[in-house]
Amino acid sequence: MQFSTKTSAPEKTRSGCAIVAVIGGRAGEAGAAIDAGAEGVLARALARGDMPTKAGSTLLVGTGGPSERVLLVSMGDGPGVSVKAFTDACRAAMRALAATAAKDAVSWLGEVQVEGRDAGWKARTVALAAREAAYRFERMKSKPEPGPRGPSAIAIGCTRGDAAAIGRALAVAAAIADGTDLAKDLGNLPGNVCTPTYLAQTARSLAREHGLKVEVLERKQMEALKMGALLAVAQGSEQAPKFIVLRYQGGGAKRPPIVLVGKGITFDTGGISIKPAAEMDEMKFDMCGAASVLGTMRAVAAIGPAIDVVGLIPTCENMPSGRATRPGDVVTSMSGQTVEILNTDAEGRLILCDALTYAERFRPAAVVDIATLTGACVIALGNHHSGLFARDDALADELLACGRDAADTCWRMPLDDEYQDALKSNFADMGNVGGRAGGAVTAACFLARFAKAYPWAHLDIAGTAWRSGASKGASGRPVPLLVRFVLGRAGAA
Repeated sequence: MQFSTKTSAPEKTRSGCAIVAVIGGRAGEAGAAIDAGAEGVLARALARGDMPTKAGSTLLVGTGGPSERVLLVSMGDGPGVSVKAFTDACRAAMRALAATAAKDAVSWLGEVQVEGRDAGWKARTVALAAREAAYRFERMKSKPEPGPRGPSAIAIGCTRGDAAAIGRALAVAAAIADGTDLAKDLGNLPGNVCTPTYLAQTARSLAREHGLKVEVLERKQMEALKMGALLAVAQGSEQAPKFIVLRYQGGGAKRPPIVLVGKGITFDTGGISIKPAAEMDEMKFDMCGAASVLGTMRAVAAIGPAIDVVGLIPTCENMPSGRATRPGDVVTSMSGQTVEILNTDAEGRLILCDALTYAERFRPAAVVDIATLTGACVIALGNHHSGLFARDDALADELLACGRDAADTCWRMPLDDEYQDALKSNFADMGNVGGRAGGAVTAACFLARFAKAYPWAHLDIAGTAWRSGASKGASGRPVPLLVRFVLGRAGAA
């Protein structure tokens, strides 16, 4: 899908579909201009009450003018339009557009005034919504699904004065969408394809194509580093574990990097503490943290901000076998701290803790780990917000603001020391679980014990990284949030 700017008058602009805003039941300036040349067909359709005023409502109208069709999009009753209303309306509009046979389209939604947001943000929101609506995962099907595929080109209608800024915003949007699509593709691939080795190959491909540096540590190197927690999870599988180090170098040598750590369990049976059979197929998504790091590194490399970013991905399978870790086993992590493995299905924190210790060597400005870590976070927050845990208030506030700006929101959860008591063990420095109560919090408390050398935050994306039911599939979150965070740190947002 190609994005561009369009500075001609709406009523003179040829396109397969013009997308125009409606506020309080009336078309905006672009819609009114188009309607003047279409003998009032849009005004009559609105007057009939064919489209509700609720934000996100759409109505497709044929005009017979330079625009073959017009897609009316309600922004609500007005007069002001919130960030959420505009974002929801853009997503609804692009879903409706994708269902048409229009080969190209022009969006005039940028004329809407959105509180605290500029023309570039509005253009980026439209472009990301268009790419989200256009995404299909058909790699594993013998034939593509029939039906409309949506337009191949979308232009953003704007003034000449805004064209340059919008062009830059569209380039950023395309990079974020490419990274998000990569994360979706990896999450949607089955576990017999997307193995730890496959993730390592993907990292190497990204490095070649985008000028990144990559190193993949094998089992012997992890043994030399004494990554006993990670290797304990991996020992039950025939698949070899990998530890991926991917580096984007855009800043000065003296500037400390941002480190992103992604959980890469390519399939999670639960190990000896085996999961129920129902919906276990969805456990191929347990590497979505790793996928989001790879997607973010791709996007950052394409944008080119002046900052260094390191992506760390510990990846393996969690399988039951004669070699698998048992409940009650005690392992020594890379940090030297010992862990009693009370539940082998709490494996994500075990591979992450060694990665968080490894991150110390980069003397990072901040570390953010991303993981489909706990079902408890899904119970707490549902599927709308990722769970955010951080000791550092400034880092937490930064990530919250980035999530709001990117329409990829998170919600801060507690990380009080009182929760640490649940991890006590009679036989090791700590247990790897703390019981059912506050499960997402105690999981974060476990990770916090390995992240004391730098500002650190943890994103639990168990409820946001994928969708279940009829729309089952990876969401690509939180790539938009992470890219926004990196760009903000680089001063390039």
